Amino acid sequence: MGEVVETLEGHRMSVAAPLVFIVVVVLQFVSRGLQQLKKRGVKTATANRLRGEIKDLLKGASSLSQPSTFAQAAKLRRMAAVKEKELANYQELHGKERKLSYELYLKVLFISKVLTYLVLIWWFWRVPVASISQELVQPFGKVLSCRAGGILNENVMVGIIPWLILSTRVSKFVCRLFKFKELK
Repeated sequence: MGEVVETLEGHRMSVAAPLVFIVVVVLQFVSRGLQQLKKRGVKTATANRLRGEIKDLLKGASSLSQPSTFAQAAKLRRMAAVKEKELANYQELHGKERKLSYELYLKVLFISKVLTYLVLIWWFWRVPVASISQELVQPFGKVLSCRAGGILNENVMVGIIPWLILSTRVSKFVCRLFKFKELK
C-alpha cells in the first residue's frame, strides 16, 4: 500500500508542473485578449458604413480640383465633416457601454484568477511541484523549495508559490511574443 501512495505522489508531482503552467498561460491569454479587445474596441457595421461614406466624400472632393468645381468640392467636404461628427457621436455612445462590459469581464476574470491561484496553493501546499537539479539553481535552491521539502537526492524540490510566480512571468512573456491579430 505504501508503494501505491508513493507512486501516486510521484505521478502527481510529474504532472503538476506542466498542469499549473498550462492553467496560468490560459488565464494570461484570456486576460490579454480581453484587454486588447477593450483597448481596440469592436468595429460595427454602422461605424464601418460611416467611415466608407466619409472616405468616398473626401475622395470625391479631392477629384474636384478645378476652379469651376470649387463649390461642389466644398459642399462634399462639409458633408464629410458632418459624417465625421456623426461617427464621433456614435463611437462615444457605444464606446462607454462596451468599456463597461469589458471592465466587468476583466473583474470576473481577475477574481477567477485569484481563486484558481488560491486553490492551486491549497492543493499543492507542502507538496513539491517539480524537482530541479541542485547545480542548476545553486544560489536559489532554498527560495525555490519554499515549504516543499528542500533537497532530495541532489534535486531541489520546487514549491507551488515560486512555481506560480515563475509561470506567471513566463506566460506574460509568451503573451507579448504572440500579438493578437485584429478581429474583423
